[in-house]
Amino acid sequence: MKRSFYYFSTALLFFFCCTASAQHAPPFLNYMNSPWVDSVMKTLTPDERIAQLMVAAAYSNRGPEHQQEMLKLIQEHKVGGLIFFQGGPGREASLTNEYQAASKVPLIIAMDAEWGLGMRLDSTISYPYQMTLGAIQDNNLLYEMGTEVARQARRAGIHVNFAPVVDVNNNPNNPVINYRSFGENKKNVAQKGIAYMKGMQDHGVLTTAKHFPGHGDTGTDSHYALPQISHPRERLDTLELYPFRELINAGIGGIMVAHLNIPALDTSRVPSTLSKNIITSLLKKELKFEGLTVTDAMNMKGVTAGNEPGVVDRNALVAGNDVLEFTENIPLAIAEIRKAVKQGLITQQEIDNRCRKMLAVKQWVGLNRYRPVQIARIAEELNTPQAKLLSRKLTEASLTVLNNERNLMPLQALDTLRIAAVSFGTDKATPFQQTLSLYTDVKYFTVSKDATTAQLDELRTQLAKYNLVIGAVHDDGIRPTNRLTLSAQVQEFVSVLAAKPNVIMAVFKNPYVLDKLKDIELADGLVVTYQDNVNAQELAAQLIFGGISANGRMPVSVGTKYMAGYGLDVQGGIRFKYTLPEDAGMRSDILFGRIDSLVAQALNAKAIPGCEVFVAKDKKVVMYKAYGYQDYSDTVKVKRTDLYDLASVTKVSTGLPALMKLYDEKKYTLDNTLADYLPKFKGSNKADLPLKDILTHQARFQPWIAFWKNTLRKNGSYRWHTIKGDSSKNYPIKLKQNMYLHHKYPDKIVKAIRKSPLLKEKKYVYSDFFFILAPRVVESMIKEDFYPYIQRNFYAPLGATTVTYNPFQKFPKSRIVPTEHDFAFRHEPIHGRVHDEGAVMMGGISGHAGLFANANDLAKLMQMYLNMGEYGGKRYISAETLKEFSRTQFPELNNRRALGFDKPNLEYAGENNNTAKGASADSFGHTGFTGTFVWMDPQTGLVYIFLSNRVNPTRDNTRLYRLNTRTKIQQVMYDALIKSPL
Repeated sequence: MKRSFYYFSTALLFFFCCTASAQHAPPFLNYMNSPWVDSVMKTLTPDERIAQLMVAAAYSNRGPEHQQEMLKLIQEHKVGGLIFFQGGPGREASLTNEYQAASKVPLIIAMDAEWGLGMRLDSTISYPYQMTLGAIQDNNLLYEMGTEVARQARRAGIHVNFAPVVDVNNNPNNPVINYRSFGENKKNVAQKGIAYMKGMQDHGVLTTAKHFPGHGDTGTDSHYALPQISHPRERLDTLELYPFRELINAGIGGIMVAHLNIPALDTSRVPSTLSKNIITSLLKKELKFEGLTVTDAMNMKGVTAGNEPGVVDRNALVAGNDVLEFTENIPLAIAEIRKAVKQGLITQQEIDNRCRKMLAVKQWVGLNRYRPVQIARIAEELNTPQAKLLSRKLTEASLTVLNNERNLMPLQALDTLRIAAVSFGTDKATPFQQTLSLYTDVKYFTVSKDATTAQLDELRTQLAKYNLVIGAVHDDGIRPTNRLTLSAQVQEFVSVLAAKPNVIMAVFKNPYVLDKLKDIELADGLVVTYQDNVNAQELAAQLIFGGISANGRMPVSVGTKYMAGYGLDVQGGIRFKYTLPEDAGMRSDILFGRIDSLVAQALNAKAIPGCEVFVAKDKKVVMYKAYGYQDYSDTVKVKRTDLYDLASVTKVSTGLPALMKLYDEKKYTLDNTLADYLPKFKGSNKADLPLKDILTHQARFQPWIAFWKNTLRKNGSYRWHTIKGDSSKNYPIKLKQNMYLHHKYPDKIVKAIRKSPLLKEKKYVYSDFFFILAPRVVESMIKEDFYPYIQRNFYAPLGATTVTYNPFQKFPKSRIVPTEHDFAFRHEPIHGRVHDEGAVMMGGISGHAGLFANANDLAKLMQMYLNMGEYGGKRYISAETLKEFSRTQFPELNNRRALGFDKPNLEYAGENNNTAKGASADSFGHTGFTGTFVWMDPQTGLVYIFLSNRVNPTRDNTRLYRLNTRTKIQQVMYDALIKSPL
């Protein structure tokens, strides 16, 4: 269904573009002589008909005095509409209702919402600026944006959007259009203007193309002075007027006239807003525009300078404008226009026709059936997940790669890279840097815009330690102007850095700035985002690591460095994309609402002090949250970067990936026995047990042995020959401070497993035994130690830098979540070392427990499994092997287990089931004693990770199991899937 809609939208837009040469009438003209318009006209006095042509400026962030002023204009002078500027959506909607109730004729409500309601209102969405949109190759996205802006506008009670800007910006120094333009290519400007316009008008919002006849090639801001456009008529015809002509042909409802001095169009040098030659002769007669002609704001110096209030408004109307926006003195303007009628400068018939046009617009937008704006839930309904996702999609589609030497992006071979991320123009870590570090270990550096020589010298020394540097040039302004605020020496540092090998630069600024950054074009990788915000920063980082692709094209030329239309494609989709649930076909309200509730229930019941929850679908991370505290002292909040003791999830994260890789390499078969790899097991009762039975937990092993109890005397003290208070050659295994285990004790554990009796019946009984032995089994087939082998072959190339044994050796305790208060063996709270006694007695490195990680890094390994052995453009395990290891091997024996992996119960067991009801039979994963859970589902593309320390402060706390929190959260994932229509 989604694909069908995409093809329909594409065909629709193609139709719009291809038929632009056949002029379409503005959509409201059919109502010019409607019964409703006729009936309203009969009620209006001549002055009220004039007032209908005026749109007054209103604000929702001003006090009662302004409110009373607006009510007076509405009640006494009967203005036709309001244009809202700064404020908030709820306040504006409330005022709109009050003003509408006071008005004789329903008011047109307008707004300058070029990039959405966020241009004027707080607490609303700002979409990318038009220059950013100019880089997008898929114009359907602009139609989608127009559709969404229209939905939000109508929800807020707005009927007219003074957008899009279709000025062709071919002057880099333009102070007023610049980033508000789609760019310098007239066809690109026209096509994107049509797409955006159609999206709005097809959904009930009238649009006005601006700023006629073209404000793109000027160095003067018409808010403060009258700009002059000196080009000949031929140039204006072929360039500046081109987009307006195309939008008129496509059916644009309105056009806004700029305040410009254009001698080639009017030798009298009056502002174009007051020029009959430009408005009546050119726009209405020559270009045959029949829609609503609107002035730019009549309080701007470009039109007011040298013109008296009221008179200037009269002259604008006489010139041919239909609507006067932001008239400074409405009573005076009405009086002057009334005099103009008497003087014969404009006829009453002309006033009436324009009044009818305004009323026709009101009927077209539905004001003949006016209903007040619903205030309840307005902010929530404006800021929907779909609306937020669209903003990210637009930014993603705009990202433009200008350099990519040696196909540096997306980054490969992460295990070979030492990465530094340097952000210029900021003094704190940025979302860009934080997103980069989701993919691998990245060292942050920040450089203020006026950094000292000493600071830059120190940074230069630090960067010499890294073989890849990712630089970012940030913008400290509200708008992306084409200026640099970095000091000269910081700019010089950026230039020198860009010229070095293995440097990627991301420029979060107006693209014209590239021409001011010396040698920026020498960077091996160069990405421009056009503006600086959280979306741009996060997505640029994802692009660099291959979470997303890039195919943006420059909308403007930058000197001789890069020409308009230039850009390189970079193929992504090889690693996680961090996004919103709707991007993966899931519902945010269900996913976040219900999971937040379930976690809150567990926290309140003290089932867990805190946790991490990670959800990905189709390699799209849609939820990654940390909840609660590290323990019940309520002092240290859990962060997403914190490491948890994975307990038995270690089994599928260390020994199992090694065994699958070695199986690929034909180092063993599943029919081999334990004795084939551990000679000491020859002659034992376990000598002939095949690995297939062992890995599926039906080899008749005992579930476990409390190995630590053998270190104690009957009185509870430690055996003197087993544990000492000081380390030495014979006692190197540190269990805690002043507690060291004999170096041969791990061999005793292996011996105890070897000598343990077998269960009588061959059936599924979960046991730790084999995975305690797994490191030794693996080492028998390789030429290195177990952990370095896992690290080199899996964690390092995956960028899973927190997945580790003995985390206290690498990370501060503040990042490691504590587990149990051990009063039986170690007699202290366990923090930084493995909770499992058997694993700590193996030196912290075992195949059954001992591994720590945060959810994000662990998910990279799990996603590799779900991808059937591939992640980040690298194959780790063959698909055939993963399919074999993740399938149920002995269902006929009522054994649900795969090879190492757990599987759903063969028959759903209700609340006590080991997985959610929605989990498919193909899904697989594992759980852990400390309250951990990992699960992958090939049928839905879901990866789910739950990390907690439910054993804090004691393992006797089983509330997490009784609440069934982990599997209930898993079911929420399935409930959140958006079902495709039949």
